[in-house]
Amino acid sequence: MTVMTTTTNDQKARGTTLHVAAIDPRRLDAVRASGEDGHGNRLESFAAGGDEPLRCCLRSAEAGEPISLISYAPFDHPSVWTEVGPVYVHTGRCDGYPPTGTLPPDLAHGPAVLRTYRADDTMNYEHNTVVTDETDLDPLVRGLLARPGVATVHVRTLRPQCFLYAVSQESPGR
Repeated sequence: MTVMTTTTNDQKARGTTLHVAAIDPRRLDAVRASGEDGHGNRLESFAAGGDEPLRCCLRSAEAGEPISLISYAPFDHPSVWTEVGPVYVHTGRCDGYPPTGTLPPDLAHGPAVLRTYRADDTMNYEHNTVVTDETDLDPLVRGLLARPGVATVHVRTLRPQCFLYAVSQESPGR
């Protein structure tokens, strides 16, 4: 695992359009409809304190917004890499994260853990990166995606390593 506190200047990486994936709204609709997260936890609403990272729309919650804490696994298919962890989401449906080709502004700086995965969803330990300061994650993520054997980067919080969002290169025709 690499520890990074600086940015890369890879020209090819800077020109890459990113596909940033928040939690799939259909998965959240199922949680909201059933009243539980699929891991035995009831969907309970509470007022946001104002800094919780929302995984449905990839921004920080505003104080007083109705949010919920649920268990979530980024992989929605059988995989030895499936990990379930806590994530904040809006209790009701929101607009989600619009495709901008860039990282979400509220969640685009460290500290963070950048976990790299191959196209077959196996983890690529060689390129996992820890960012210990407020570094801009964009050039780091782009640099990782430009490396052979890296198809997706999961951006996670540093201390608890909770999933924030997944990033891959935008494919033609998407």
